[in-house]
Amino acid sequence: MGQVTVVTGGSRGIGAAVAVRLAGAGHAIGIGYERAREAADETAAAVRAAGAACVTVRVDTSVDEQVDSLFATVAEQLGPVTGLVNNAGITGPIGRFADTDPKVMRRVVDVNVTGALLCARRAVREMSTRHGGRGGAIVNISSCAATTGSPGEYVHYAASKAAVDAMTTGLSKELAEEGIRVNSVQPGMILTDIHASMGDAERPWRNRDRVPMRRPGEPGEIAGAVAWLLSPDASYTTGAVLRVGGGL
Repeated sequence: MGQVTVVTGGSRGIGAAVAVRLAGAGHAIGIGYERAREAADETAAAVRAAGAACVTVRVDTSVDEQVDSLFATVAEQLGPVTGLVNNAGITGPIGRFADTDPKVMRRVVDVNVTGALLCARRAVREMSTRHGGRGGAIVNISSCAATTGSPGEYVHYAASKAAVDAMTTGLSKELAEEGIRVNSVQPGMILTDIHASMGDAERPWRNRDRVPMRRPGEPGEIAGAVAWLLSPDASYTTGAVLRVGGGL
């Protein structure tokens, strides 16, 4: 049986690049998106053009019933789920910590932490041999911010991504004997529209000198790391936090 992978936040940016890259490697793709339906449809078209089956599902990953519906729909239309790319995430507006609205902080934690936990939980229940599954792999999309802390920009976001890495470490050990590998990828400064959504569209270029390679990365460069972690070549890799940040 083939690989069936759920990609949350799969309509744009890193998620879209991951979906298309995995499609080229033979994965059927379930795209979870929250608002960008047109972008999700465009990504789905690119996945199908690469020769893979695809379904799109609208989902707020912080709502457990919607997460259950996402996985149920993907399993029904594409087959048993074998992989999850936990990519859905938000930052909120850029700014100093003391000036950040508590409502923004709560929403960032809801999506980046609770959402990632809920998606991982459902994936485990689908894939774990302990639950009757055939095994699989989870890749959590974290951020270099998890260790840099992002002072003056979004400390709350950095904290949420550190939580994702802690989840990666714990789950990798808990699930090692249940046929599930769990790893994390930490992107650095990547050229996506997340910078515009946080209020600084030129941020990747304005801050490129702090990256040792002196340039921002492309979504495809993150997708390559994710694809490797989901591949048989990474069969002995679990609990890894792979930094893809140009030396950041």
